[in-house]
Amino acid sequence: MEERMQTIQSRKNRKIQIGVIPGHYATNHSHVNHYVAMTSIKTSLKMAKEAAAELGSTYTGTGIDTIICLEGTEILGAFLAQSLSQNGINNGEDINIVTPELNAVNQMIFRDNTQKKIWGKQVLLLISSASTGKSINRAIDCLQYYNGKLVAIASIFSAIKEAHGIKVHALFTDEDLPHYENYPASECPMCKAGQKVDALINSFGYSKL
Repeated sequence: MEERMQTIQSRKNRKIQIGVIPGHYATNHSHVNHYVAMTSIKTSLKMAKEAAAELGSTYTGTGIDTIICLEGTEILGAFLAQSLSQNGINNGEDINIVTPELNAVNQMIFRDNTQKKIWGKQVLLLISSASTGKSINRAIDCLQYYNGKLVAIASIFSAIKEAHGIKVHALFTDEDLPHYENYPASECPMCKAGQKVDALINSFGYSKL
């Protein structure tokens, strides 16, 4: 798979990059024809810092108390909080960074000790990839339960423009991947054509089949 990887650079900052591998991939709720590799943005200090500065410039006029990090975006979230706390309306203010826990039925929850970081707070939701919006919707349901106010959604890659009336600001979009497609598993044309699944993918990466 790796030999097929193409590197895509951000249009605004060439230091920010993702990898794209064409193929046939299965997620837990859809099939896609490209695997989007975001490991460097989520693990590299230098690239995460560049990516956070790019995202942070979008929210200089938005008051943010808490960043909820999903799908391994904690390092990016920490740099984003730093960027926001140094610029614009958040200048000098502290920002909380939290990650929800998944319970036995895959619901997002916050324990008693972290709920105060959500209750009544202005929240930015940070996610690595938004292809269908299902993960965002699940997070929003969780946020509403804990009485947090969603004011912003940020993503490394997003194929959707908005969720619940809030624009999704992404470093990369489907415009950067013009041939990116996702399908319900039952309607996948690659499956219907007999093309085998190359790998199972999720926010942690991929497992080849």
